[in-house]
Amino acid sequence: MTEEQALPMVLFFGLVTVLLVRSREVPWWVAVLIGLFGLYLGQTPAVFMISELVNWVFSRFAA
Repeated sequence: MTEEQALPMVLFFGLVTVLLVRSREVPWWVAVLIGLFGLYLGQTPAVFMISELVNWVFSRFAA
């Protein structure tokens, strides 16, 4: 996945997170923990498996 493909997903998930925190469905500290989890998950080899899964799902919708 290139940066051009990943940036809209980052913006979308960031916007969803902000809206959930503002609606008080998710407290701010839970959103921080989720963000930290994503940050550390992105530094593990699991990021490649997750990236391939996302690419596979998007390729099914594009076909």
